[in-house]
Amino acid sequence: MSTPENNTTHFGFRDVPWSEKARHVRAVFDSVAPKYDLMNDLMSAGLHRAWKRFALSQTRLRPGQRALDVAGGTGDLARGMAAQVGTTGTVVLSDINGAMLAVGRDRCIDAGFASGIEYVQANAECLPFPDASFDCVTIGFGLRNVTDKPKALASMRRVLKPGGQLLILEFSKPVDALQPLYDAYSFRILPTLGKLVAGDAESYRYLAESIRKHPDQRTLLEMMRGAGLEDCRHHDLTGGIVALHRGYRY
Repeated sequence: MSTPENNTTHFGFRDVPWSEKARHVRAVFDSVAPKYDLMNDLMSAGLHRAWKRFALSQTRLRPGQRALDVAGGTGDLARGMAAQVGTTGTVVLSDINGAMLAVGRDRCIDAGFASGIEYVQANAECLPFPDASFDCVTIGFGLRNVTDKPKALASMRRVLKPGGQLLILEFSKPVDALQPLYDAYSFRILPTLGKLVAGDAESYRYLAESIRKHPDQRTLLEMMRGAGLEDCRHHDLTGGIVALHRGYRY
């Protein structure tokens, strides 16, 4: 794994200076933010909504609790958790990208969450919250864009309350039978959709490449354990195209 000491990391299939990956990722999401939800529906044939519903069904949140959605983008998970914690609870929607956070805030307000959700522009690697602040932390389709994943995992663990859980919803490694079709879709159809709908083939080519560079299910479990999370496990969705990982801070 690349580290700041050897100065490079991956941006899709390209190597870039470690210090510059965040800037490249920011440019991608600045570009895709206005049509992010539409492209998610097209890219996944609407399945991303079912994946997120499953993640929300696993939060175990109760009214009055506090939750954090890291790299929360347009706020789908944040809105779901806000409904779970109710008017006496709090959800924080965070994202490193200001354009995505602005779209997320607008989506939440339009959905009737004028209060109960707070918005913080923040880097997952150094979350600006006190220790033991949240009952549940989620990150949906964001971890693969983080430069220093172990640091981000440790940061998310730090802000969990004892007994709180981290849920990571992310693209992963599908079963072998799906791999040829999945590759053809990712590298041929997805960039074409990006060009036709969002006017940006390159950003969606990066998103496909970033999925291939993301740790597989078992590797991510070991990274979570290395960050101090306990009772770590994962659940494959849609043949492993997506996986929900969970771990606890005890």
